[in-house]
This record gives sequence, C-alpha cells and structure tokens, in this order.
Amino acid sequence: MVSYDGLYEQLQKKGITKTDLTSEIGISSRTIAKIAKGEKLSRRTMQKIADYLGCEAGDLCREKSDNTILQILRDEKEAKISGGLYHELQVRMTYNSNHIEGSKLTEDQTRLIFETNTIDVGDGVPVDDILETVHHFRAIDYVIDTAEEELSEEIIKHLHYILKHDTKDSTLSWFAVGDYKRRANMVGGRETAKPKDVPKRMKALLRDYNARDTVTVNDVIALHAEFEYIHPFQDGNGRVGRLVALKECLRHNIIPFIIEDSKKNFYYRGLSEWRSEKGWLTDTCLDGQDTFIRLLDMLDIPHE
Repeated sequence: MVSYDGLYEQLQKKGITKTDLTSEIGISSRTIAKIAKGEKLSRRTMQKIADYLGCEAGDLCREKSDNTILQILRDEKEAKISGGLYHELQVRMTYNSNHIEGSKLTEDQTRLIFETNTIDVGDGVPVDDILETVHHFRAIDYVIDTAEEELSEEIIKHLHYILKHDTKDSTLSWFAVGDYKRRANMVGGRETAKPKDVPKRMKALLRDYNARDTVTVNDVIALHAEFEYIHPFQDGNGRVGRLVALKECLRHNIIPFIIEDSKKNFYYRGLSEWRSEKGWLTDTCLDGQDTFIRLLDMLDIPHE
C-alpha cells in the first residue's frame, strides 16, 4: 500500500484538488481512484505529477505496510534515525553474518563503520572484510526496499552483486559477480549443484516456494536450507541466503531471525543434516528468531 500524504500536501499548497489534475495534466479518473485507494502509480505518472507540482516524485508518496516491523524499518531508514530497530538490525546482522563467514571485524568495529562511516580497525584486517561490511549494509537496504516483491532470481542475483562487487573476487575472470557460478564447488565435503544445473534448480525452488498460499517461518527455513544445498554462487552463498530469509520474513509478516556467530556450529550442523534431520537447523533459526524478539523488547516494539 502507498501513502500519498506528500501529494496531498503539495496539492494544498497549490490550492488545487486531485480532480483538477485530470484536466491540468491529462491523467485519468482511474488514476485518481488509485490515489484514493492507496494503490501504486507508474513511475511515469508519478514523475508527470511531480513535474507539474514542481517537486520530486519521491516527495509525493511512500510505501506503507501492515507489517509493523517492516514499516518501522522503512521509516527509520528514510529518516536516518539512530539507535532504533533499523540501526541495530544493520549492525547485528551484518556483524554476525560476516563473522560466520570468517570476517575479522568485531561487532564494535562493524558498529563504528555503520555509525561514523570511518575505519579504525587496526592492522591485519583484510580490505575485503571492510568492503563487504559496507556492502552488507547496502544489501539490507535493498532487502527492505524490495521486501514485499515476489522473490525472484533477479533479486537474489542483485543481492550477490551488492555484496561482492569491487572485492578481490570481482577481479577474477572466472568469478561471476551477480550471476550463478561457473565452477563446481563443495561445502564441508558435500557436493553442491553443478553449474549447468543451477538455473533449472533455482527456477524450480522459487516456483514451488512462490506457489504457496501461506508462508510460515518453517517454509522460510526450508527455503534457506534448499538454497544453500544448491549453492548457486561461487562464493557469498551463506550471506545471500540469510538476506533472502530476512526478506521473506519481512514479506510474509514473520519475525525475522538473526543467526549469531556464537551459534554457527549448530547452524552448520543443521544445514549439513537438513535432508535427514530438520530439527537442528529449525531450532537454530528459531533461536535466532528469539534473538530478534529480544531486540524488539529492548526497543519496546510490539510483536505477536
């Protein structure tokens, strides 16, 4: 849903009504009805209205969600509010997700980069750890922006691009940044999907998942596990997979989960044994959901 408060403010300043727009700039009564219902307009129409009113298209409307957590994240992201849910999600998820994958940055160092956009991390920290921290912040922004869209290969590939562009991996001719892997790889001695099989397996995974009428936290956990079994990218699969899980929790009004670095052994075991025993990964992700709930309680944010 879309809130057109900005549009109404601009119309009031100009002393005109919504109906006047039909004659002044030639938009249809159907478009006026969409505004009244809070439905999205095309970018072209929004730009046309903005040009007429002498403002930016982004000033006229904003996304509005029935999902309390998503709406708070969007509002705080837009207003650049410090110390709230958006701020803490960025720092805590980025630190834990990167540290699980071997980043040497501490949580305090991650927080410093997010809060001050400066670096004071001492010697011996790889440049890629710093780059991928900043990239992960932007990836969470992208997740928040696209949260309500149907999950697609395009979204997943773009998350990989955000994370891996400009890193050392991006200089390798065989490393496909923002695209599926070109070389076979293994995880913990376990074979993953062969490069030639990745596109069809990803399409099948998303087709089956998106066909569900309702999605529960267990469905998101299963999506995450099957994504990691495919392992579609050359590297960065864990971080992309956890970002996808965040997006889908926000999309389906499910409290998200943050896998803490201290639980990574349980997490890895859960992924390794997923096909024979789903309880390990399920319990670890539900523990991560409890972590998020504690954060909500600290910030006095209501949740079911």
